[in-house]
Amino acid sequence: MGNFVVVIPSRYASVRLPGKPLRMIAGEPMIRHVHRVATKTGASEVWIATDDSRIEEAAREFGANVCMTSPDHQSGTDRLAEVCDINDWPDDLVIVNLQGDEPLMPPALVEQCAALLDEAGAGMATLASKLTSAEDYDNPNVVKVVTNRDGDALYFSRAPIPHCRDDDSRQLTLGTALRHHGIYAYRRDVLRQLVATKPCDLEKSEKLEQLRALWLGIRLRVGIAAASPGPGVDTEEDLLAAERMLGSPQP
Repeated sequence: MGNFVVVIPSRYASVRLPGKPLRMIAGEPMIRHVHRVATKTGASEVWIATDDSRIEEAAREFGANVCMTSPDHQSGTDRLAEVCDINDWPDDLVIVNLQGDEPLMPPALVEQCAALLDEAGAGMATLASKLTSAEDYDNPNVVKVVTNRDGDALYFSRAPIPHCRDDDSRQLTLGTALRHHGIYAYRRDVLRQLVATKPCDLEKSEKLEQLRALWLGIRLRVGIAAASPGPGVDTEEDLLAAERMLGSPQP
């Protein structure tokens, strides 16, 4: 696996869970748990990217590298791109975007996502798993992805894809449908291209930023996750679930 860095975009504002990065899980702020995941990988550097002084202060207290970024960014991808510019990273460097609300992400999946870009020609990479239920297949909050034979993304959607034309094909479809996981690796030059482009109509319709990459013709490799990612934290119920799973403060 080649050299890579991890950037954790972290913002204080959250409609469903205000102050999310600093909410306590097993005696520590959530951003501490996410940072610990990143430091357990082979990343050469780990950075927390934020625009909030409260997150900056908390992160510096546990020794993290913090990059203060513009409050005007519309997405975590924009925030990542600014970190790249501030650090003047080379165009071929691999940057992994580890979301700040993923304290249960296995470190092995961060490394797996980065390693997918060792393959020549791919500019972005992400992970997916087989869907496990018809409910998830029909749920618009569960993003689906379909790939070509080489494992490159053809399309992402909140709709049930591939579509079942009749009952006979439903079982086949449910056996092949993939659930997308929100972790990404980019080459720095591809990240620059993405943020220089306005959102396309597909992206605005589905509210899925990765569709901008497909619209631009960027090759996006999809790996089948080697482990089961833990659930992200978006609600009070998710916070309680993470507390149960993490159990006690980590070393």
